[in-house]
Amino acid sequence: MPLANTYTVIYGQLPEVFQKLAAGQAPTQFTTQHLKDLGYASSNYRAVIPLLKAIGFLSPDGVPTQRYHDYRNSARSRLVMAEALREAYSDLFVIKANPTDTDKPLIEGKFKSAHNASDHVSKLMANTFFSLLSLADMNSPVSVQPPITEIENHAQSGDQTQKAPVHSPTLHYNIQIHLPATKDIEVYNAIFKSLKEHLLD
Repeated sequence: MPLANTYTVIYGQLPEVFQKLAAGQAPTQFTTQHLKDLGYASSNYRAVIPLLKAIGFLSPDGVPTQRYHDYRNSARSRLVMAEALREAYSDLFVIKANPTDTDKPLIEGKFKSAHNASDHVSKLMANTFFSLLSLADMNSPVSVQPPITEIENHAQSGDQTQKAPVHSPTLHYNIQIHLPATKDIEVYNAIFKSLKEHLLD
């Protein structure tokens, strides 16, 4: 499972950095010059760029992703950050579903063992994680997005007699399901059974 190993010594300023990212336009490419334009000329802030890549805000070549753009919506920013952290630090949420400051020694130990990090570096990794955690709503439900092609295949197989014209427009449906946090597999089975009956059959 993933466990990001990126960190920054300016973790205490991360809330302010992300506030500026949300307030300003997304650049064509996120560079150290863009950080300087935001007012962060110190070399200590350069680590923000690999951190943004680790949590899926930037592509490997520094281009802002859809997640970056979604974060700029203040109504969804905490939900977007929660999704990013669940992906980049999923190992930690296996240990503790909702980490708090009292879990810092446990989190530091996980970073230390997983990345063979020193005590100092593992603390920086943990502090970076907790700074990002303060920007997230971890009580939000996990969203599940079924592949569009799978729904289309089922829909097409249901009626082979009607064929659309070659140049006719097609509609694509993007369905998101917010699953409840539960270990009862029957709850999930019931949800997907209902989805199949109402959308696919």
